Amino acid sequence: MRDALWKLPAAAQAEAVRGAHVSAAELVDSHLDRIAEVNPRVNAVTQLLAERARETARQTDRRRAAGEALGPLAGVPFTVKESTAVAGVPTTLGAERFRDLVAPADAPPVARLRAAGAIPIGHSNIPTLILAGMHTRSELYGDTVNPWDGSRTPGGSSGGDAVAVATGMAALGLGNDSGGSVRIPAQFCGVAGLKPTTGRFPADHRVLGPDDPGPASQMLVTDGPLARSVGDLRLAYEVLAGTDPRDPRAVPVPAYGEELPGPVRVAVVADPGGRGVHPAVRAAVETAADVLRDAGYDVREVPDVPRMDEALEAYGRITVTEFAPTWPVVRELLGEGGARYIGMAMEQTPPVSADALMKLMGTWMSVRRSWAEFLDAYPLLLGPSFTEPPVEPGLESRDRAGRDRVGSGMRLCSVTSFVGVPGVAVPTGVVDGLPCGVQIVGRAFREDLCLSAAQAIEDRLGVLTPVDPCGGDRAR
Repeated sequence: MRDALWKLPAAAQAEAVRGAHVSAAELVDSHLDRIAEVNPRVNAVTQLLAERARETARQTDRRRAAGEALGPLAGVPFTVKESTAVAGVPTTLGAERFRDLVAPADAPPVARLRAAGAIPIGHSNIPTLILAGMHTRSELYGDTVNPWDGSRTPGGSSGGDAVAVATGMAALGLGNDSGGSVRIPAQFCGVAGLKPTTGRFPADHRVLGPDDPGPASQMLVTDGPLARSVGDLRLAYEVLAGTDPRDPRAVPVPAYGEELPGPVRVAVVADPGGRGVHPAVRAAVETAADVLRDAGYDVREVPDVPRMDEALEAYGRITVTEFAPTWPVVRELLGEGGARYIGMAMEQTPPVSADALMKLMGTWMSVRRSWAEFLDAYPLLLGPSFTEPPVEPGLESRDRAGRDRVGSGMRLCSVTSFVGVPGVAVPTGVVDGLPCGVQIVGRAFREDLCLSAAQAIEDRLGVLTPVDPCGGDRAR
C-alpha cells in the first residue's frame, strides 16, 4: 500500500494514520519517494526537510501508540512557499542574499497546520522575492516546470506549491495570494486553491526584520492553501481559520455562516472588464455555470463586475507608491533579469503624492463598498482566474506587451484581492492537453459558500490530479 499512499487525498491520508492503517512514517516516506522520482523533472520542492519530516512522523506514531488523539491532518505532508517561515529553516525568498536567513519560529499558518498534525516536508519555489514575475523562477533555485507541458508556466507566485500538489509530492501546499498567486497556479496546474477573505487566516509576513509592511501589503497579501480536491481544501480551511495574537487583523468570524434563503444566486462574468477571454476559458466558465444550474443554484449572466478599470488603476498606484522607497535596494537584489517585471510597472505607473495617495485610499473603500453591494445581490460570482490557458514562462517580463497581456489575464484575481473577498479556484477539465478552470468569488467571510459551489463543480467534472510530469527539460 505504501506506493499508493501519496496518491490518496489528504483527508484519506489522515484517516489512515489516525486509524492505524498506516504509520505516519510510511506516509512521509511514500511522499519522499515521490519527490525523489518527480522533483528532478519539475523543480518545485526547494529545501527538502526529509529528516525533520521523518522525525515528526515518528513522534506522531508514538503519540498514536500512546493513545493520544491525533488531529484532522495527522501525518499529512505539506509544502510551504519559500516566502513563509518554517522554524529552523532559511526563508530564502528565492534569493542568494537570503540563503541563510533562518526563521526563528513558524509563521502562524504553518503553526496551525502543524497543530492539526500536518508535517512540513519542504519549501517550494517562487519567483525571486515574489517580485520577479508571475512565472516561478528564482535566482536561487531556477525554474519550476508545469507538469502538464514544460513549455508553459505553472504560474506563480505559489507555483512551486501548485506543482508539488499536482504531482503528488505533497497532499497540501501553503501559498499566498495578493492578486492571483494561489488561484492562477491552481488553474494552470489543475488543482484547487483558496484565497481567503482578508482577516480570515492569521499571518505574519515580517520575514526580513521586526517592522511590518505598509497598508497595501497588510491588506492585499493573504495566505491560502492548495489541494487536489475541494474536500481537502475545505479541511485546510477549517484548520487555518481563526485568530492569533501575532496578527491583530485576524477576526473571530465563524468558519460557516448562516444558510441563505432559497437558491443561492450566482452572477456569471466570463470576460470581466470586456477585455477579451480565450474561447477555452469562456467554455470553462459556461460549463461551470451549467453545472451550478443543475445543482440548484440561481445562475444569472450579468453585464460585468463593479468598477474593474478604476479598481485596477487604484491597485497599481497604491502598491507602487508604497513600494517606491525600497525599489532601489530591491532592484539590486532582483538583478537585471529579475527586475524587469517590477521595473516596467514602476515606469508605467509612477508613485503619486501624499495627497493623491490619501484620495486613492478613499477610492479603495468606495470600490469595496460597490463590491459589497454587488455581492449582497449575488452572494457568489463565477468567472476565470486567468483569461487564457497557461502562457509561456516569463511572458510578463519579456516586454511591455507581454506584461500587459499577463496583467489583463489576471484582472479578476487582482480586483478581488483589492476588494479583500474570498475566491476558490477549481478545475473544470483538460483542453488541448492543458488544465482549465474557474474561480468562485464570494461575500466577505463566506468562504463556505465558495467551497460548496466549487464542490458542486468538482462532483460533476471530477479531479484532474495527481499527474506524472510530461516529457521535456526544465524551462529556461
